[in-house]
Amino acid sequence: MAVVTMPKLGLTMNEGTVSEWRKKVGDPVEKGEILLIVATDKLTFEVEAGESGILSEIIVKQGESAVVSAPLARIGDGQDLVPESGAKPDSHAVEKDSDQHGLPEAASSAGRKRVAVIGGGPGGYVAAIRAAQLGAEVTLIEKNALGGVCLNVGCIPTKVLLHTAEAYTLAKEGAAIGLKAENVSVDWDELMARKRAVVDTLVAGVGTLMNSNGITVVSGTASFISPGELSVALNEGGTTTVRADSVIISTGSEPVVPPIPGFELEGVMTSTEALSLEKIPESVVLVGGGVIGMEFASLFSSFGVKVTVVEMLPGILPMLDGEIVGILRGVLERKGVVFHTSSKVTGVEKKGTGFSVSVETPRGAMMLEAEKVLVSVGRKPVTNGVGLEKIGLAMERSRIKTDKKMETSVKGVYAVGDCTSPIMLAHVASREGEVAAENIMGHKTEMDYKTVPNAVYTAPEIASVGLTEKEAAEKGFRVKIGRFPFMANGKSLIMNDTDGLVKYVVDEKYDEILGVHIIGPRATDLIVEGALALRLEATVDELVTTVHAHPTVGEALLEGALAVRGQSISMPKKA
Repeated sequence: MAVVTMPKLGLTMNEGTVSEWRKKVGDPVEKGEILLIVATDKLTFEVEAGESGILSEIIVKQGESAVVSAPLARIGDGQDLVPESGAKPDSHAVEKDSDQHGLPEAASSAGRKRVAVIGGGPGGYVAAIRAAQLGAEVTLIEKNALGGVCLNVGCIPTKVLLHTAEAYTLAKEGAAIGLKAENVSVDWDELMARKRAVVDTLVAGVGTLMNSNGITVVSGTASFISPGELSVALNEGGTTTVRADSVIISTGSEPVVPPIPGFELEGVMTSTEALSLEKIPESVVLVGGGVIGMEFASLFSSFGVKVTVVEMLPGILPMLDGEIVGILRGVLERKGVVFHTSSKVTGVEKKGTGFSVSVETPRGAMMLEAEKVLVSVGRKPVTNGVGLEKIGLAMERSRIKTDKKMETSVKGVYAVGDCTSPIMLAHVASREGEVAAENIMGHKTEMDYKTVPNAVYTAPEIASVGLTEKEAAEKGFRVKIGRFPFMANGKSLIMNDTDGLVKYVVDEKYDEILGVHIIGPRATDLIVEGALALRLEATVDELVTTVHAHPTVGEALLEGALAVRGQSISMPKKA
């Protein structure tokens, strides 16, 4: 008799959960055949049979956990079968028959509220989990991979590439910290493989979270029949009907491609295609100076690509503090990035193996040539094909209109994420998902956008929360400003990463922190302290009396707050 045990899937794994049995007691088993699926917090794994025989006993049932090396099942000759007992039926299985593959009617026998979620991105899957935590029976419908744009073709893969760019730069400049790394190069194929591996791991992790929270995932495209009824065209063929007491729409967004001649040409990319290039281009024209454009400008320039940015507005990153943006632009220009602001692309033509880009600038018309063209002028909500017109949802242009509870104009129908949000960020979508789920389940929660942090993963990183200096003045505040440069921070000096500063915008009357703006090392991690300060309506005194660990880049936040009072410890006293 062979014993099937819980495998160890990583150095830190202590236990796993049986998410699915592919065989039942009495079934014949062939060596190498998949017996069951094991899940941990971040991945799933197919466990194969070590030898042929009959599955004699299932020791750990579906949904139960076991420590590493614990027995899960036994394979024998069929003479010693142990019948399964106490197995829990899967109440979330989508039943299929010749006519309909739908869920049961809206009210379950146990009286649990049924919630359907359209879209499995950061808004949708978080909403599904929160609703399940609060006792709902949840069905999530996703037509592509779980994780949405962020996980598959957005936040995560972009940051994988940017992390390698950061490491590449560190290696090239290693002599400054006593590191000799000669002939450093980028293996693009290996980098693409790593990107896919990271994405696959996290997507599998979302699947595990769905399983562990008892959420039914339906692979298909959903469309409203009525406010509580959805028709789903299944990816595997056929249709199913999903009925629910409440529905959360989280259909995301897609890149905007303006109707400019040549933008339709093969090789003119959006961010989606740019994440799967076959090789590093020698040159690229970036159309758009927003967050996506600047992250790719930072990425490509770090790899030695000749980068030209064309932006229609007078400056890049217009939503951020002008002083902060000016520092980033200076850093990128030192890396060879060329900016054409107050300029617009009028056309793109194929030229040899690259492109010719026509641009109107304040100095007149000009022609740019590059191997690739990347269009990054923004994103737009995806709301077509969902049947919104059938239920009469109120819209604001292409965006679904919601209240502070994330409920739409149709009672019981909610919307979260890029399809509705004024701020298209993954962490905003996740919070909106929580708010929607909590209101569906009887809680009274409202979405608050005032303390949402922005994060731009350039080199150096930028992060901000709250009002900029200009916005505070426009709102009538009399403000005082505190600045502290990273060049005066010990940890930044140790890291040889001293570009940038911390900037505070503070209400002069009440000493309340109105905004925190950072450009420099680990800015996107540091901004959480600023967001919490604004959330708690903290004053400068409350921040400066909070002890900060030494040596850390976080001390720059303390010093910046002290600088509001002119009392920075690590900066020379002004004459």
